[in-house]
Amino acid sequence: MQILFLPFKKGRSLQLFSSSSGLDPKEVVVVLEQFLQQGRLSALLWEVCQPQVQAGCLELQGTLLNKIVYLPDHVSNKLLGKNPPVFFPQNYFPLLGDAVLQVLEKISDSLRGGLDCSISFVSHVLGKVCVHGWQKEILGVLVPRLTDLTKSDCIWQRICWQLVECVPDRWMEAVVLGFVQRAPGADVLSRLLGNLVVKNKKAEFVVAQKMLLLQYGHTTAVLQNLLGYLALDSGRRPLLLRVLQDLLETWSSSSAVKHSPAEQQLYISKAILICLSHLKEPEIASCRQELLTSMMEGVKCHLESSLPQLRRLGMVVAESISLSINTEGPVLKFEYEEDDETRELKSLLVQTPSFCVVPSLPDNESEKAGAALPLVPERNENSYTAAPVKADEESDAELDSDDDLIPYDMSEDKELKLKAPMYIRDCIEVLTGSGSEDVDKWEATVKALESLVRRNPAATREVSVELAKILLHLEEKTCIEGFVELRQRAQVAVLTTDPIPVAKYLTSQFYSLNYSLRQRMDILDVLVLAAQELSCPKFHGKTKHSGVQKPCIQLLPESDSSKGWRRIVDERIKSKTRRFVTGQSHVELASCPNEFNSVAGYFFFPLIQHFDRPLTTFDLLGEDHLVLGRLVHTLAVLMYLAVNTVAVTAMGKALLEFVWALRFHTDSYVRQGLLSCISSLLLSVPTERILADMTEELLETQSWLGDVMEKDPDGDCRRLALQNLLLMENLKKKLEAVPS
Repeated sequence: MQILFLPFKKGRSLQLFSSSSGLDPKEVVVVLEQFLQQGRLSALLWEVCQPQVQAGCLELQGTLLNKIVYLPDHVSNKLLGKNPPVFFPQNYFPLLGDAVLQVLEKISDSLRGGLDCSISFVSHVLGKVCVHGWQKEILGVLVPRLTDLTKSDCIWQRICWQLVECVPDRWMEAVVLGFVQRAPGADVLSRLLGNLVVKNKKAEFVVAQKMLLLQYGHTTAVLQNLLGYLALDSGRRPLLLRVLQDLLETWSSSSAVKHSPAEQQLYISKAILICLSHLKEPEIASCRQELLTSMMEGVKCHLESSLPQLRRLGMVVAESISLSINTEGPVLKFEYEEDDETRELKSLLVQTPSFCVVPSLPDNESEKAGAALPLVPERNENSYTAAPVKADEESDAELDSDDDLIPYDMSEDKELKLKAPMYIRDCIEVLTGSGSEDVDKWEATVKALESLVRRNPAATREVSVELAKILLHLEEKTCIEGFVELRQRAQVAVLTTDPIPVAKYLTSQFYSLNYSLRQRMDILDVLVLAAQELSCPKFHGKTKHSGVQKPCIQLLPESDSSKGWRRIVDERIKSKTRRFVTGQSHVELASCPNEFNSVAGYFFFPLIQHFDRPLTTFDLLGEDHLVLGRLVHTLAVLMYLAVNTVAVTAMGKALLEFVWALRFHTDSYVRQGLLSCISSLLLSVPTERILADMTEELLETQSWLGDVMEKDPDGDCRRLALQNLLLMENLKKKLEAVPS
């Protein structure tokens, strides 16, 4: 085992011995096990802390440090993994933590007795253990005990501060991170670390830069510990202000928003809100202009993002900054749907100090506490009740003469419903002509239009393009419930009834002038829904018995008189019958052709043609990347729905060229859509056609997917890239399995 150590005192010096080649390793391990179990490790550490040993050979201390930290590894290597349980890392390092505590207690006693000793060797042991990944084991023992010892003892606080300050810089990050993660609160962390971040540049970099700007995997509790620690001392508060400025600079950077993952944006947003909760009014006043500038720049680049989560993050943080800098005046307010993430962010603005925990009271004590609460003065109750009584008396006097009147029975009354138009052309007149002034008739027309179109396909085809144009420009005139959905369903009905001319019209309007982004996205939604409806087989009423259990659909209603006995008989037969395979009747899918087959090209190719031609009010490759993302996802869905169609191969080749042109787009939502396009292509295009027509392109695509999987900052993009690589591997295995 190379060098083994057994400490013993001989003239106050540390003695070591070397194991000869003839010594049985198992015997040495037995001696070491006794050495650990008898608590001699603390005696060894204490011996090295003596001044005369510290002034001795540094090489000896380094060798001893390595042997202490790597002892489980040495024993395991020599015994080929068959080491005793005490040398398991999960057992050894807590034992080492207990030894460190015993040494620290001796150091405390020595300081109180006026004797000198050094703590640097213990700091080196702590640093080396933490940097090799055993923070949890050793700090799980140290932190709880040191938390109790430093509550009211200034000597113990100084010992803790010296313990971490003497850790070498190369190990400082692991030690600081371990303390921050395991401290139960910011006040405890302040007692354990002191002003370490002010005295040590490495610790300052770890706390103020690395843990906040370069990492984003820490929990909210760790962030609160870290930033609360900076806020608890006047010497550290300037660092808190500098941290807030760095966080806001990153949050307001459009490049950071585009190229960093959403998880990191959420992490930075939480850190900003926690910093704001710790700022005092004079500090806010000193940096009010910087906060305002960062807020305006940051909310702009967040609202430009295609991801709803990032837009909502920008709104929440901007509202919080506005609330902090304008405590009395008007504040910024956005409309968004609150979720758990939003509520958690807003809760971070309210400090919940760990030292103000209120214990729950027993029932009898809570009653006493409730009785002790100040009550509303009795005069207030009288003043509140006097006015209503007087009003009641006056109203009774006025209604005395009407007491003998009997109210009409209106329980059977029904609301009169306006009759909807019966013909398609009448609907067009109502929606466009003078009839549109009749609000009730307009609402009835909008509600009935979808069913009317589906019942009259021949009449719809005569005016399909005109009706599609009207619906595309139709605006809500009243507060009709579900107007957007009603209009969309009517558009889908028109498109599925007369696919080719309506698809030509809608796809041509997508790249036309004078349309809002909302209308262009409505066109994409309608195309996807219509393609999905056309590609799915219709249901019909024929039932079939199947071995696969599915929910049973009652097709024919039974009479009320037959329900009772039919149910009883069925249950009795079921209880007496043994079945090896059970099945339930379900609706059989119709064997009808795919209606999307003949029209897929009209939906797909016009959308992919002009994406790189900017218009005056519409630039897909510029600022309108949100619509580009929707377009890419739409093409992916259309490609997937075109499986087994005639045009699928041509669509696949065109889509692959489209993806290749945009593969380095900066917006993560667009990249997600491009990767979805690759998935749809691999699932829809026949394998033979892929190999015959797209071999070179797919090889280049495979290389690109590998880069995305390794380097893309967005987690969803990495997942989709891995999914595509697995699909390619499955295609390769399928081809190898086919005999030549």
